[in-house]
Amino acid sequence: MGIQIRRLTTIEELYQMAEVEEAVWVAPPTPIHQTYTASYNGGLMLGAFDGDKMIGFQYSFAGFDGKKPYLCSHMLGILPAYRGRGLGVKMKQKQAEVAREMGYEMMTWTFDPLESLNAYLNLHKLGGVGAAYKVNHYGMMDDGLNTGLPTDRIQIEWWFNEENLSYDADALAEENLLLEVNSKGEPVKTKHFTDKLDHEKDFWFVAVPSSFQQLKKRNQELAIVWRYETREVFQALFHHGYKATDLVRHEGASYYYFTKK
Repeated sequence: MGIQIRRLTTIEELYQMAEVEEAVWVAPPTPIHQTYTASYNGGLMLGAFDGDKMIGFQYSFAGFDGKKPYLCSHMLGILPAYRGRGLGVKMKQKQAEVAREMGYEMMTWTFDPLESLNAYLNLHKLGGVGAAYKVNHYGMMDDGLNTGLPTDRIQIEWWFNEENLSYDADALAEENLLLEVNSKGEPVKTKHFTDKLDHEKDFWFVAVPSSFQQLKKRNQELAIVWRYETREVFQALFHHGYKATDLVRHEGASYYYFTKK
């Protein structure tokens, strides 16, 4: 691709990053004083460059849970013309490389569980684990990606110093399916959820749309239904100790693979 990915350290580079952020999210970018301060206090900013042009960025800051430090990977954005080329994976790999040099062992971030492309990157390609579900995590947001929907998120934990933790999901089977999609593109809970969730079972599958943003453009009301139907199933699984460990792609839908890790 000829794309170079490197750490951002100067004010001038952070201004370029703000321009890319605004273009990606169509919303006011993070203030420069915030990104600059974070970058010099345990944070990490990366830029992807096509020549002198920044075409992608990653913004992370230091985190601490009272026991151990970790890196909070807050944003990763790529200009539309450069998406679909594997650049997101390369940026995460570079992020892990630099974070390792900084002394980190784990990074965490959140993503919309209905965005199957992000789920596939986070779980299948990187080997992260969906560790928790957060309801309307950021509140209602009026931007190009979140308008009109509660900002539910799954929290990823990525122990990047360990061997890739991605799982080979078992064959999709009706007896292990909690939420399916019907011929109209609607979410339908199966009897395995509506009767009573067997929380002793080793694994479960949960359907999500293959392209949630396209669904939103076609039918906002159906997108809202997907949010609330999947929320109920995801919350039940996390409550019973399951983790999201992979995403399986099928024609017409994608399926989360939940296991008791």
